Amino acid sequence: MGATTQDLFGDAAGAQPATPGTYGAAPSGYRLPDATRLGVVKLQVTDLARSTDYYEEVLGLRTVSRDASRTVLASHGSDAPLIELHERRGAPVVAGKSRLGLYHFAILVPDRATLGRFIEHLGAIGARAGSSDHLVSEALYLRDPDHLGIEVYADRPRESWHRVGRELMMATDPLDLASIVRSAEGAPWRGMPAGTVMGHMHLHVGNLERASAFYSDGLGFDRMIWKYPGALFLGAGGYHHHLGTNTWAGESAPPAAEEEPRLLEWTIELPAAADMTAAGESLSARGFALSRDGDDVLAADPWGTTVRLRATPS
Repeated sequence: MGATTQDLFGDAAGAQPATPGTYGAAPSGYRLPDATRLGVVKLQVTDLARSTDYYEEVLGLRTVSRDASRTVLASHGSDAPLIELHERRGAPVVAGKSRLGLYHFAILVPDRATLGRFIEHLGAIGARAGSSDHLVSEALYLRDPDHLGIEVYADRPRESWHRVGRELMMATDPLDLASIVRSAEGAPWRGMPAGTVMGHMHLHVGNLERASAFYSDGLGFDRMIWKYPGALFLGAGGYHHHLGTNTWAGESAPPAAEEEPRLLEWTIELPAAADMTAAGESLSARGFALSRDGDDVLAADPWGTTVRLRATPS
């Protein structure tokens, strides 16, 4: 599933700086605003106490509220929710069997030094993680107690990004872990700091053309990377991706069952109610059903993954 820079771009002789406006393919109709960002991700887990411990102790998040069936977690220095854990006891864990829906959610830390401190923290507690250099970002990969996928990453400065034609260059190369750790300069890990946000989502889907029809032409994301094998990456405002989609589970893979550990929904935060309305109308015009939850708009992609549209004026 991983493709290196050499695999995708050869010697990258045609690479050029990815200056604003020179990369990406806009949707055919409505386009999400530059200020689009992601909000809380809601997960179904089998053991709330166990998962809460993991998200606090391994990921370094902070519980801001908790009841018998739900934990809400945020970074230190902010009460803005990043993760909601919802317990469904007795749900079967399906480790090693791919389901359509969540591939991973991705927590974006403020800088490379934070990622370095996180790497040292994982080593100190003996937690295992995968790693990749994506050219536009540097990333670690983990799985929670229910085998739900997690990425923790830091972006490279936008002025270092490159493109080939209109396509942003992104790959899966080996990560220089030692260099990242050195950037921490020996500072101790004290949990996910203020400025940590939900950076992107990555979903297993059944078909990339249908994913593009829903998430690009319908919802309004730009297509950013489309030659990566079996994957399509989409973003707004020139970001490398707010959403990854892939067919690596296989087109015949089933969606996660209602009783299984799974992604319940993810959230797109838009700067104004008019943006939320326009995105909903664009989806509806292409035949996708919508519903309302208070002031929010809910839509399900062709494989049943729910995305919540929310207006969050700054």
